[in-house]
Amino acid sequence: MPWRVGPEARRSGQRPDPYGVWLSEVMLQQTTVAAVRDYFRRFTERWPTVGDLAAAEDGQVMAEWAGLGYYARARNLLKCARAVVSDHGGRFPETAAALRALPGVGPYTAAAIAAIAFDEPATVVDGNVERVVARLFAVETPLPAAKPELTAHAAALTPRTRPGDHAQAMMDLGATICTPRNPACGICPLVTACRARAAGIAARLPAKAPKPVKPTRRGTAFVGLRGDGAALLERRPDRGLLGGMLGWPGGEWSEAPLDPAPPAPGNWRRVGEVRHTFTHFHLVLEVQAARLAPDAAAGTGTFVPRDSFSPADLPTVMRKAHDIARGALEGDGADG
Repeated sequence: MPWRVGPEARRSGQRPDPYGVWLSEVMLQQTTVAAVRDYFRRFTERWPTVGDLAAAEDGQVMAEWAGLGYYARARNLLKCARAVVSDHGGRFPETAAALRALPGVGPYTAAAIAAIAFDEPATVVDGNVERVVARLFAVETPLPAAKPELTAHAAALTPRTRPGDHAQAMMDLGATICTPRNPACGICPLVTACRARAAGIAARLPAKAPKPVKPTRRGTAFVGLRGDGAALLERRPDRGLLGGMLGWPGGEWSEAPLDPAPPAPGNWRRVGEVRHTFTHFHLVLEVQAARLAPDAAAGTGTFVPRDSFSPADLPTVMRKAHDIARGALEGDGADG
């Protein structure tokens, strides 16, 4: 992992870069290490320091983030970088308590940065650590109710020396050995102390409360392209899902069917649908497409010239809508 500094390197004097630790932890939320590696490299090559990132244009950062999902994290990434520069002279605070005051930095991320980058004996608890601790102490209370108990056990294990190495070792143990299914107990360094292993219940811990059924919301994406390649787009509100991102006009998403008005005059027709799943709901978007006249007036949104727009800058669900619409419009001779 390119953001890691191993124990041997640390003994030789190399220290973890707080910027890299913070960036990796934000990227890793709800995402796998395999998916994050390339994103991390691209970000750090393009913006090597927190000051570089703070000075970046919002659209550039959102475009680089596309594919990682959960765009609120990207918005908070910029807010946090700018707060570090404006309020802390470009240096990250060195305690979990001070780090918590930064935009978008919660208890886990603050503890991880403080422990790994600054050797504060902060208690770092992610999903992997919860699983290790639940099995080690045979905690049968279902998640999320078990979180306070698991955090207390994790705190009791956190050493005052090398807390960063301990935190990363616990996370790696959960990721590679104490896995959700078929844990490799035979090679686990904690096997003799593991109460769940002794009781024969390791594989079913941590217990989890049943997940609620995700609702399905519906909406419309109006993909309007002029003959010169200009696209009719709108920027979503800063707050809420896909906040601040460019997208196709279409109004609200709702569980009840809606029939929004087209954003501009044109021969709109249904060309397909997009299905996408967010954290709390499934989304079905009907894609309406039209080849618009050169002098078409936008009732909603703004025409963005072709040389100022790239589909790659769109969030995934909007990019899917573009791909469907472009295929249909190309048959009409539209240059999308």
